[in-house]
Amino acid sequence: MRIAVRTTLSLMLALLPDLAGAQGADPGDDKTLIFAPGDPEMKAATEKALASLDEFLALSEAPPAGTDRYKLKVKVRDGNVTEHFWVIPFRRTQTGFVGILANQPEEVSNVVLGQNIEFTRADISDWGYTRDGHQVGSFTVCVMFTRMSKDEVDYMRGKYGFDC
Repeated sequence: MRIAVRTTLSLMLALLPDLAGAQGADPGDDKTLIFAPGDPEMKAATEKALASLDEFLALSEAPPAGTDRYKLKVKVRDGNVTEHFWVIPFRRTQTGFVGILANQPEEVSNVVLGQNIEFTRADISDWGYTRDGHQVGSFTVCVMFTRMSKDEVDYMRGKYGFDC
């Protein structure tokens, strides 16, 4: 599923918790929602994610039992367009991070689903993982749920373990 934030430029926040197809995600789960620039709820969700990023990164380096699907959401720029994607899996490098793009681009054309991409900490906008079948983090998804129908939210909670 995707959340789009549109300004005079286009900014898309990809929020699918699984790799499309590769880990059993249903292509019908992909959804785009529009948020106003500077949306206070989306901004707060991103700030919350970034405030706890160090703890998440430490946890991802020594994952406890019952946890998996550690992911980062990162910005990709293509000219005047920015789109955010989940990167699953990812790892640290000497200069930042590298990982596999887990969503199909809709706005940018300089990357493709499944591509290995390099990025820095400044490109990160969210994080998440699964613990005992429940999503942890993925703060922007909770904001998206406030704009979706009850049936859509119930479906996503049941299928992917979101508690928000």
